[in-house]
Amino acid sequence: MTINVGDKIPLATLNTLKDGVQAVTTDELFKGRKVVLFSVPGAFTPTCSAKHLPGYVEKMEEFKARGIDVACMSVNDAFVMDAWARQQGVPDGLTMLADGNGAFAEALGLKFDASAFGMGERAKRFALYAEDGVVTVLQVEAPGEFRVSSAEAMLAAIG
Repeated sequence: MTINVGDKIPLATLNTLKDGVQAVTTDELFKGRKVVLFSVPGAFTPTCSAKHLPGYVEKMEEFKARGIDVACMSVNDAFVMDAWARQQGVPDGLTMLADGNGAFAEALGLKFDASAFGMGERAKRFALYAEDGVVTVLQVEAPGEFRVSSAEAMLAAIG
């Protein structure tokens, strides 16, 4: 079942790379905070690298000014997410999260099968905004599209 506005973010563990692979729970990420989490189907993929992540890098100061933390998630490992962050010039404060086995994407009900493209199970392209772990905005892209999960779209949706 897909997560909806009003639902609490499910408990899951993701990874980041800081002095080695570090586990971080969704409670640590969302509890008592305002957070935009956006998900990309894959690090280093065309739309993700040319538009999705760069848009959030460009708009980070606008999110910070509103007291909103930003995190990027993909079904990749922490090493890939870290390499992609370095290649994209991701600033401090934009957390890069690895959902290596897709367990969090599955818990959200936002997993899809990209086996036809040689990518296996992945997370859909989406963005959500949560306050204290409760989803208040959810924008899920239609297959092959990039409109509603952009940084600009999320800033507008949050208001």
